[in-house]
Amino acid sequence: MLRILTLNLNGIRSAAGKGIFDWLATQQADVVCVQELKAQLPDLSPALRAPAGFNGFFHAAEKKGYSGVGIYSRQAPDRIVEGFGNPEFDAEGRYLQADFGKLSVVSLYLPSGSSSEERQQAKFRFLDQFRPQLERLADDARRAGREILLCGDWNIAHREIDLKNWKSNQKNSGFLPEERAWLSSVFDDLGWVDVHRKLLPEATGEAYTWWSNRGQAWAKNVGWRIDYQIATPGLAASARRAAVYKAQRFSDHAPLTVDYDFSCV
Repeated sequence: MLRILTLNLNGIRSAAGKGIFDWLATQQADVVCVQELKAQLPDLSPALRAPAGFNGFFHAAEKKGYSGVGIYSRQAPDRIVEGFGNPEFDAEGRYLQADFGKLSVVSLYLPSGSSSEERQQAKFRFLDQFRPQLERLADDARRAGREILLCGDWNIAHREIDLKNWKSNQKNSGFLPEERAWLSSVFDDLGWVDVHRKLLPEATGEAYTWWSNRGQAWAKNVGWRIDYQIATPGLAASARRAAVYKAQRFSDHAPLTVDYDFSCV
């Protein structure tokens, strides 16, 4: 069984202080995808770069204290790819790919548009410019018989059951009609599979992965499901279990773990 975990850390040093690495040591994960490092490589201690039993790889943003993604893996990857060839967003550290035999795992962090109209327009640019990469990956997977998994914070709640207050958020970033239609196209037109939703098609509150720090969103479970594991069909068919861990809080996001009956070799 292959166990893959994804989590937006909202600051790797902050999450470390809240015990994320102690918890990870108990999870028997094979690959861990993390987002929003908010750190450059010189900021990372040896324990954060390579926790016990893991290899660590990172794509940090050029801007200090901002964005950044990483992958921890038990098995050393055959290849690491930083960025997807777009200067604007590669500078923000949003895409890191690790290849293991016939499996590729990507740690992905889509922009948030909630802070300003300028950032929302940047998010729309990302969606437009990332779609060809999704097409290329899907084509490569079909031609080469590879399976690909995109893990991370997509900053879009796809359906009404993916957030608590959907009615009042229809004009807000993360649940805009254009964003939701883009994600639908990723599934319906390009053939990618939302693994969590495939395993638990009707899950609501137990599937949320992010809660605002405002009010009592966490306490009242007023959440959003915006963290995904999105896979090629063959890998998605091998998924056996998905779970969001909420017993401890390491970030404003919660870890999403999926078990796959799949071997990389």
